[in-house]
Parts: sequence; C-alpha cells; structure tokens
Amino acid sequence: MNAHAYANQILAGDRAALSRAITLAESTRPADRSLADGILMHCMPHTGRALRLAVTGAPGVGKSSLIEALGLHAVAQNTSVSVLAIDPSSTRTGGSILGDKTRMPALSRHDRAYVRPSPSAGSMGGIRRATRDSMLMCEAAGFRVVMIETVGAGQSEYTARHIADLVLVLVQPHAGDELQGIKQGVLEVADMVAVTKSDHNAVRAAQATLRQYRRALAASPARPHGVPVMACSAVTGEGIADLWQVLRTCEDARRSSGELKKIRSSQVLDVILEESGSALVDKLLEYSRGRTSLRDLCQKVESGQLSVRAATQRIVSSFLRDSQES
Repeated sequence: MNAHAYANQILAGDRAALSRAITLAESTRPADRSLADGILMHCMPHTGRALRLAVTGAPGVGKSSLIEALGLHAVAQNTSVSVLAIDPSSTRTGGSILGDKTRMPALSRHDRAYVRPSPSAGSMGGIRRATRDSMLMCEAAGFRVVMIETVGAGQSEYTARHIADLVLVLVQPHAGDELQGIKQGVLEVADMVAVTKSDHNAVRAAQATLRQYRRALAASPARPHGVPVMACSAVTGEGIADLWQVLRTCEDARRSSGELKKIRSSQVLDVILEESGSALVDKLLEYSRGRTSLRDLCQKVESGQLSVRAATQRIVSSFLRDSQES
C-alpha cells in the first residue's frame, strides 16, 4: 500500500494497518522510513486531541501493572486507550526483551484498547523519534489517551518530558531512593507522583513514603505550585479512580489555559533541533568515512601529536569548507 492508503485505514481504526505503520516508523531502512513519513503527513491533521501521558519510574516499581489498571478504568468510561510499552531491546536482533504486553493481558484484549510493545533501540529511557511518530499515529486512529511506558532507565523522566503532556512518576514504598528520586527526577519534571503497591502489608510504608514526598515537594522552590502525590494499588484498585481523575483535571486545566499548546510547541522545537543534529552527524560521518585525512588525524591523536578536540575541529572545518564549495 502507498502512504495514503495506509493513512485511510488508520483513520478508519484498522489496528492491523496501525501496527504495520508503526513497524515502518521503527524501521532503520530508508524506504520504510520514507513511507512512514508519508503516512504521518496524512495523519497529522487528525492528531492533537488525545492526552499524552508518560509513565516512568525505576524498574520493578509496577509501571505495567499500574498502566493496565488505569487503562481498564479509562475504557470502562468509554475512553479509548493506546499504550506504547517501550522495552529494553536486544543488541543482537533489536527486538524487545521483556515483552511488556504480556503483563497487560486484560487491557491487551479489550476492544477499546491497543497495546504496542516497542524496542528501546538503545535510546535513553527508550523514547526516540519512532515513539513520537507512533504516538501521533495512535491519535489519528482515534485513541483519546496515549500512554508511553518508559524503560525506567536513569534519565527517562527527562526524555519523557520531551514527548508527553503529563509525566507520572511512580515510586515504591521505602525503596531507599526517596532522596535520590526527589533530587534528580521528581522535582523538575513530574506532574504527578504515585506511590505504588499501597496494599496488603505495605500500606503503612506507602503512607510514610507519601508523606515524605509531599513534604519535599511542598517545600521545593523548583515547583512553587506543588505536585500532587497519591498512593494507589494496581492489585486492589485502591486510589486508581482518584489518580485518573486528577490526571484528567490537570489535562483540562492546561488545555483551557493554553499551557498545553505551549508545551507541545516547545516539544516540536526540541524534536526539530534533535533531528537536525542527527542528520548533520550522519552527513559528517558519511563525509569522513574512508578519508585519508581522517586516518591521519587518528594516528596523530594516538601518537599524542594532536588532541581529540583539535582533530574534531579540523574534520568539521574540512566538511564545512567542502560543503560550501559543492
């Protein structure tokens, strides 16, 4: 099929066409990428109405379980949900390792939900260009909520901010990372914090963790307007409805105030600059590969005659000069 035919099927809600289009977006083959770009161009006028929610947190915090609980709550209210579950990927085949879809069995089978595991392909937090493209295709297919589950690797909170309207950070009761989490991730990027696994014997520990985060966030000059902190359990369902309501209330407030439009405009600028940088790096690598001058520079660096910075400046200067002449 051509791009227009793909887009028409996606707009009609065809899950198979959506899955194939996302596969094209994730491909590294130039022909696939070109077709995916064409599909996206046709889909773009039909995007922008969904809530884009990134769910992040340390491995083992229960991201998949909480996403399924939130998703099931949403579909019960006739809200269609898509999930981009980003898995760590194999360095050999590029395929997903954990298979997050298997941990959302009920949501995966629901007729108003779509769960798509995607390999991280080595990117920080798993979020990359294909994730944004996939998100927009899901919106064009009619899903009113798109949840992006990060791999939870270190700086994923920051990469999530570049794609989502809201970032939900999950923390565990007494995991020993309260201060680290507050200092590095939560204060700067979290729109909401959820203390997970607040059930059975962990209820008291969850309440203690909740109070710690509330005190820290209330006293933070970085977030003068505060950040909601709630406890919940994907197992018992306790707190899920309240969590969902706060998320939707926050979304409505940002839409009506115009803040959401500003956030998305800033994200588009970030994406353009990032893509431009990647394209320039690819061109520079293509220019440099196999050149005698590059091998000579490498030898001078190895022998201590030249610093890496000086060698870099020479090859970039040579690239810019030859580009202007051509």
